[in-house]
Amino acid sequence: MIYKVDDKELNASVFIPFVNQVWPGDYDMEKTQAALSKTINITVYDDNKLIGCLRILSDGYYFGTITELLVLPEYQKQGIGSKLLQLAKDSTPTMLYFGAQPGLEEFYEKNGCAKSLQSYIIEK
Repeated sequence: MIYKVDDKELNASVFIPFVNQVWPGDYDMEKTQAALSKTINITVYDDNKLIGCLRILSDGYYFGTITELLVLPEYQKQGIGSKLLQLAKDSTPTMLYFGAQPGLEEFYEKNGCAKSLQSYIIEK
């Protein structure tokens, strides 16, 4: 497996089929490409197949957030998500804030993440 920090080659045509295997949705190619260009993308490939991705949105000084941490279902529980989190910690100059899906708290806590503020959402 090959991990890449700040994977500038990640593009929507690779990311959308990948993300649809984890979080199925109706993703727009152009908007997804624009989103990928604004984040630090930490990826992992198995034989040139994207199997995991963690994206960080950061101002580089005050604030950083993990927008998502995704690993293909058949690759989960093999330490890939933990390695992506470690690379995120090592690769960002800021603290990282993020929300977690219910039921995943134990994963984040075993990886050294501390519970913080409760999150809220403003729908558009």
